[in-house]
Amino acid sequence: MTFPTKLRQNQLKERVENALRKVEALESTYETVTIGQMVSIRARTHSSTTAVDVFERGERATYSDMERLSNRYANALRALGVRKQDRIGVMLPNRIEFPILWFAIAKLGAVIVPINMRYTPREVEYILSDTQAQFAVVDCAALPVFSAMQPWPQSLSAERVILVGEPSHGMGTELSELLRGVDDSLVEEDVSPDDLLNIQYTSGTTGFPKGCMLTHDYWGVSSYQGICWDEEPHKSYLSAQPFFYGDPQQHLMRSYRQGGTLYLAPRLSSTRFVGWIKQHRIEWCQFPEVIGRQAEADDDDGATCLKQTLNWGWSPDSVRRFRNRFRVRTQDAYGMTEIGFGTLMPHQFEDLAESGSVGIRAPFRSLRLMNEDGSPTPIGGVGELWVSGRGSLAGYWNKPEANAALFEGDWFKTGDLLRRDELGFHWLVGRKKDVIRRSGENIAAREVEAIIREIPEIADLAAVPVSDPQRGEEIKICVELREGFTADNLVIQRILEHARANLAAFKVPRYIAFTRKLPRTISSNKVLKRALMAVSDPLTGAYDIKEKRWH
Repeated sequence: MTFPTKLRQNQLKERVENALRKVEALESTYETVTIGQMVSIRARTHSSTTAVDVFERGERATYSDMERLSNRYANALRALGVRKQDRIGVMLPNRIEFPILWFAIAKLGAVIVPINMRYTPREVEYILSDTQAQFAVVDCAALPVFSAMQPWPQSLSAERVILVGEPSHGMGTELSELLRGVDDSLVEEDVSPDDLLNIQYTSGTTGFPKGCMLTHDYWGVSSYQGICWDEEPHKSYLSAQPFFYGDPQQHLMRSYRQGGTLYLAPRLSSTRFVGWIKQHRIEWCQFPEVIGRQAEADDDDGATCLKQTLNWGWSPDSVRRFRNRFRVRTQDAYGMTEIGFGTLMPHQFEDLAESGSVGIRAPFRSLRLMNEDGSPTPIGGVGELWVSGRGSLAGYWNKPEANAALFEGDWFKTGDLLRRDELGFHWLVGRKKDVIRRSGENIAAREVEAIIREIPEIADLAAVPVSDPQRGEEIKICVELREGFTADNLVIQRILEHARANLAAFKVPRYIAFTRKLPRTISSNKVLKRALMAVSDPLTGAYDIKEKRWH
């Protein structure tokens, strides 16, 4: 989709130039800060304001509390032997101890290794052994999985496992005991913005996940990017993903930048999300497209206190319907764990919100689109996005081969395909490795998915290639229906009609398969396409559009 033709090109060009001048001004006025410094600053400027509210647990802390408690945790960890650059595995659900620990680890100059609560013993052992973690903080609910690791990580002694929650009388030391009698004096440690803070593991879509090395400067820059176009500070933020993911940590730092309150939900829930927004009078949140579509299907009235939402990569039609229902400013962007924000749509382009563009370059980001042969992609063409700039990942932990393959000097190769126009606006096309080649045509799976996902009966889907002797590859879609719907001929007909009306003929799927639940990655809940493709006969149970029959 392109911009509305009613916009005169010269006017739009002038607006883009003004926006880019603001980006440069934002870069020049940025004040470098570590996470520990930011925590201390906010304790002075917003001491009595609630910083974090884990509302379903009844746990909350003011900015002053977060400063005192993180100091106390840091002193307790230091007494246990934690030193600068030590890696600490943290396997906790959304509870107040998690952000406090993150801040404490930051003040010590140590490195947090967040571990997914849904990991198996094998996966937990891999993360701890890969990072050579010397310490671990584990929720008692996760102890059965954690203690079942075989082999036990060589770098981790049982005495350096800290338990959080109900007393278990098991291994290690209970956090409450560790904190007993410890004061909350400020920890003195030489921590710089370039020091490593997180080893954040990304989706393992091609085997074990890779650990992104994220510095204090990464979090400072990315949180600054996030608020750079805000016209006023927001008072309340909602984060509904597990805190071991990167997004909630980003949400917390964004809120810290503005002196707001982060409401931390226990987990993402499509049926409760809008209710939380209303209950806590949320002004900003990252809104998942599937929940936006759920709210529309449920005919939710959309009356909220929302002032702005972040809508990563929504289809233009979903954005239009969402804005009509919620009467809220939306913002699209492109980003990933490795780089924070790569692009952002500035607020002065509200009239382009439904264009499908993910915006112009974000502060501190230089962008290139490159062809397979290493040549620059011409304007209007589709190429892989390369990104450089301060505050990006410092590389992948213990993965020299990945670093050699994905870095070209200071440029990081994202693996995502984008298109750019002559003004500097970008459109996300799909993953470099997520393209289906049918009869010589390159088809972005993401485009097929975005169109068919508009059908109300569909909860989610994935488009994958199927080998074909005549066309090379055919398109198969694996569909997860919303509760209450069945894979009958009526649904198949709706899919086919909608696809034919909105996609070129060569992009219309040949095969349709239905599944109760799509397989997903543990670390980021993304659809695990390799699992869908790793079947002996990909056509079994699929409906063949061409032959009009089930296989």
